[in-house]
Amino acid sequence: MDGTDGSTGQPGPAERSHRSSVSSVGARAADVLVYLADDTVVPLAVENLPSLSAHELHRAVREVLQLPDIALDVFALWLVSPLLEVQLKPKHQPYKLGRQWPELLLRFTSAPDDDVAMDEPFLQFRRNVFFPKRRELQIRDEEVLRLLYEEAKGNVLAARYPCDVEDCEALGALVCRVQLGPYQPGQPAACALREKLDSFLPAHLCKRGQGLFAALRGRGTRAGPGEQGLLNAYRQVQEVGSDGRCEAALGTHYRAYLFKCHELPFYGCAFFHGEVDKPAQSFLHRGGRKPVSVAISLEGVHVIDNREKHVLLGLRFQELSWDHTSPEEEEPILWLEFDGDSEGTPVNKLLKIYSKQAELMSSLIEYCIELSQVAEPAGPQDSATGPPSDPSSSPAPVQRPKLRRQGSVVSSRIQHLSTIDYVEDGKGIRRVKPKRTTSFFSRQLSLGQGSYTVVQPSDSLEQG
Repeated sequence: MDGTDGSTGQPGPAERSHRSSVSSVGARAADVLVYLADDTVVPLAVENLPSLSAHELHRAVREVLQLPDIALDVFALWLVSPLLEVQLKPKHQPYKLGRQWPELLLRFTSAPDDDVAMDEPFLQFRRNVFFPKRRELQIRDEEVLRLLYEEAKGNVLAARYPCDVEDCEALGALVCRVQLGPYQPGQPAACALREKLDSFLPAHLCKRGQGLFAALRGRGTRAGPGEQGLLNAYRQVQEVGSDGRCEAALGTHYRAYLFKCHELPFYGCAFFHGEVDKPAQSFLHRGGRKPVSVAISLEGVHVIDNREKHVLLGLRFQELSWDHTSPEEEEPILWLEFDGDSEGTPVNKLLKIYSKQAELMSSLIEYCIELSQVAEPAGPQDSATGPPSDPSSSPAPVQRPKLRRQGSVVSSRIQHLSTIDYVEDGKGIRRVKPKRTTSFFSRQLSLGQGSYTVVQPSDSLEQG
């Protein structure tokens, strides 16, 4: 963020409560509260807080939690409030950024002045946006896995990660296994928690009533479709651990949950707030705008409909060009350019995302592309991942091809977007790589073989 902070985005599960991370500040010492993804608090007594760096606080949290060295890469410190989220760089000084919070809100949000005056950030210890998923699957430390699991679970339950019903049921079943133990018909724990269905499924899939847990008791009313699917998935959770024990360790289920989340293309993203134009409903009636979340990761960009909880557009970096504009007295815009078709004719498409965070999103896209182009050197296995697995034990899961369901919430719905379609002859438009006849933007992933198609001018296509 303009050289003063790292990744930023819109608030998620953290908006459940209003917190403060500095409980007292004296001349030398202060009590600092760092929150974990499961809402637990790590209290720290630190010296000289105003000059303390995020790296030093990060190390203090790791020491208190007794986390292995790999946690330095897995997690980052974030400043979070209901209005804004900021991933801190190691050199940043959280206390000073906290003092600058009102200025950051005015620059990167559209919050009313009263909300800005009342807003106060807190420190959160959570997943680093720049940590690759492939390394996550190598982790064996159970506490690291638990922290990642808790964060992913919170994003699923809050519908920040849109999921198909089948995936919600499979993930909810693993949460049931972690919280309730192995499936046993009539188990009292299920009866005691029957009113907490939203602990297992996103709120929009929950139907309050007796269904699921009455079914677990073997009597009562019939379970609803989502509840019955959750019950069936709970029954099917595997219980054989990697060491051959009948009951698997919790770490096995944490890894299974994360592995399932890896099928979601936006897992581990930083989220930003924006708006896009709706398609016009008629010639004289403009469609207005809809609020969206823009999810950016090491792999690409996804635009998510906040209301409908599904993906509007998903692009890998090889499939897009981008830029941002911030004209005076006009709303900042992130522009995404990609290939598409209009009634069967290949065209270039432009999507406008209106957001005061356009500059941040553009910078993060650029940095993620830089990281993706740097090949990670092969080296010995991380010390926290443990010794090589015994041949007789279960191997680490291998990433499967993504399942493409018809109408999946993770599939793009370009028809729900209002885009600018064009084909030009290249005059006055900057040329970019991979070579195309036209592109407004020079900022894109440069590879030897891109995924773009060359769009030629066509007399049959009306231009405008």
